[in-house]
Amino acid sequence: MAGREWELVGAPNARDLGGLPTTDGRRVRAGRLIRTPALGRLTDEDLPVLGKLGPACVVDLRDVHEQAVAPPDRLVGEPRTVHLPVYDAAHPVFTYVSAVLQGHDLDAYAALAREGMPGAMTAIYRWFVTGESARAGFGAAVRLAAEGANLPLLFHCSAGKDRTGWLSVVLLTALGVEDEAIRADYLVHNELTESLREVLLSAMIQRRPDLDPAVARPLLEVRPEYLDAAYDEVRRAHGSFDTYLRDGLGVTDADRAALRERLLE
Repeated sequence: MAGREWELVGAPNARDLGGLPTTDGRRVRAGRLIRTPALGRLTDEDLPVLGKLGPACVVDLRDVHEQAVAPPDRLVGEPRTVHLPVYDAAHPVFTYVSAVLQGHDLDAYAALAREGMPGAMTAIYRWFVTGESARAGFGAAVRLAAEGANLPLLFHCSAGKDRTGWLSVVLLTALGVEDEAIRADYLVHNELTESLREVLLSAMIQRRPDLDPAVARPLLEVRPEYLDAAYDEVRRAHGSFDTYLRDGLGVTDADRAALRERLLE
């Protein structure tokens, strides 16, 4: 069930990270690391697919407020569920994304329009690297992935593109996956969610006629400059990704060795 051999209708950007190549000629094992958006919109037809994937552990990166306004995750079986909130109330992007996805009031729009959506997004990605709850959540998630009992590991936030995207980058970098493959997996979100993105934009404009699609669109996409902002912050704060993993996230050499042993073929 590697890559896009399966699909979840209610989670169109869900995918297996299996098959991605490392710099030393190995590949990520299929069916071990699964990235998704929140699972509350899965259809009845999606549930057998999720059952075949059989996650042993589900990591939710949302804050409790995001969870409260969203439909509960639809799960199959009894996977371990771990809540690792990566959230900063000072960044209105988080609450705004949740509002967009759930069709709620778009109160944060004015503040974000003033700041500029691309600017707000790059600020979030820099915060992913240095923010306290971000470092704690991402570091804990990597350590969970290093434990065999938690595999397959499924992880998600709200839209499955930003926090989930950066956690994917962290895990894949720790595994030694090629940079180009990491970037390609990050950017494929736009292709997988194109139709959903237009539906969301139309709904946003209906609820808020003053909304400028050109302003709102960057919120619903991933962009190379978002990822580059996080990489820049890694270099600024830590000098290298290896140092970020060790000092920023508390990922030890033993953790990385366990990751490679369990997740590479």
